[in-house]
Amino acid sequence: MPDKTEKTKDFRSGFVAVVGRPNAGKSTLLNTLVGQKVLIISEKPQTTRNRIQCILTEERGQIVFIDTPGIHKPKHQLGQYMVNTAKGSLRGTDLIIYVVDASVPFGTGDEYVLNMVKESGIPSILALNKIDLLSKEEILSKIIEFSQQADFKEVVPISALQGENTKKLTDLIFPNLLPGPMYYPEDHIIDQPERFVVAELIREKLLKLTREEVPHSAAVIVEKMEEQKALLKISAVILVERESQKGIVIGKNGAMLKEVGRQAREEIEALLDNKVFLELWVKVRKDWRNQQNILREFGYDSTKS
Repeated sequence: MPDKTEKTKDFRSGFVAVVGRPNAGKSTLLNTLVGQKVLIISEKPQTTRNRIQCILTEERGQIVFIDTPGIHKPKHQLGQYMVNTAKGSLRGTDLIIYVVDASVPFGTGDEYVLNMVKESGIPSILALNKIDLLSKEEILSKIIEFSQQADFKEVVPISALQGENTKKLTDLIFPNLLPGPMYYPEDHIIDQPERFVVAELIREKLLKLTREEVPHSAAVIVEKMEEQKALLKISAVILVERESQKGIVIGKNGAMLKEVGRQAREEIEALLDNKVFLELWVKVRKDWRNQQNILREFGYDSTKS
């Protein structure tokens, strides 16, 4: 547990779970709320795999947001881990932010997540995301539609990408938290170590640059981070399931791997404010998403919820 620093009686704090279907925009929203890119984003669904805590600290209080994997029907052990993680993240939280992609029709996946939110008994706020893609009439229709589905504390139409109404969302969260301590130092914005963030940035570039068959079959582990004078040397391994995927990731004459490394290095340098030498390797571990020993090695355990 993080250290608790006592604050004045007016200081509010609490844990807020952010849930929704894959690709609803949860990570984009949290990057916007904390004011810095700390979570990777992609147009491909099921990008987030872990429970990650992002911290927003202001004079009035501290919100510990819990970013969760998108809730979906799992097809392998890694997928089961992701769903278990999302469900387990609701325990002990003070509030739920249910993020919905308002630009697509309400479906069975939305209904499943909505029922999970209702059954939790935890107060919830509905964030209707991607309103930049809708007309005012469509937004109003969505608000009415979802307001009839559950007893939400608030319904907030937002655009996480454009930052529209995200400040309003924050303003609605604080009154729903009780007076409490500061759980993390005020300069903390994520509960994960630098190695985790670096690995995720590399994986983000894989999601962006490679074909459909590769993204969800890939994992990244940072094996070494060493300070060498004014240079940070990072060595990381990209894990895939098949030799054909290894060939795609490396690319002709190593072009794809070089581009992944170049784009990742630029973001890592900006994040860490340090010059970086990034060394990438690609290895094959067949069917790793269904092997518990490998999943545990990467911090994924589908037997835990």
